[in-house]
Formats: sequence, structure tokens, C-alpha cells
Amino acid sequence: MPKPNFRFTHYDLKEQRAGTIIEVSLNAVNNVRLMTSPNFQRFTEVLDFKYIGGVARKSPIKIAVPESGHWHVVVDMEGHHGLAESSVKVIAAPANQKMPRPS
Repeated sequence: MPKPNFRFTHYDLKEQRAGTIIEVSLNAVNNVRLMTSPNFQRFTEVLDFKYIGGVARKSPIKIAVPESGHWHVVVDMEGHHGLAESSVKVIAAPANQKMPRPS
């Protein structure tokens, strides 16, 4: 089975709630991709996959988890000079987001 032909760093975020913020810090320009478990599997098998994110030209970059589930972050050097050093911080979604009351 083929594998990506570029280096990447993988972070398994486990189960995350919608609205959780994922903050990724980098020391160089790289791609930052937030994806579901099935899409991460497709990424590792070099198949078409869907993700949120893209080229991170500044650090840190913040991405919101769009729906509750098992999520992964991949930092990769595809199209760039080398793999950046990276770290990931998970900022939990507020437990009770208050909705405005109708007037």
C-alpha cells in the first residue's frame, strides 16, 4: 500500500466536541490539516481526502472543530522546504454556550 512521499507529523486528538479550538504552533511554513479518522486513513493510503486548514504562513494557527467526533491534525511539508517543528494545544469548547433569548 502506498504511503505519502513527504514527511509529516501526526497528532491524534481523540474525541473532541464541536467548537473546540485546535491551536497549532509552527517554526516554519507548513500545511496544517484537521481531519476525521476516515479521512486520516485515506491520507495515509494516498487517496483523496477532505480536511480543514491548508498552508499556515503564520503561527499559531487556530482551527475550530466543526462537529463532535474523533479528529486528527497533520502537519506536513508537501510543497515546502522541510518539516516544521510543531506543537498542538486543545482549547475545550465551552460546556454551555448560551443562546440569545428572543426579545
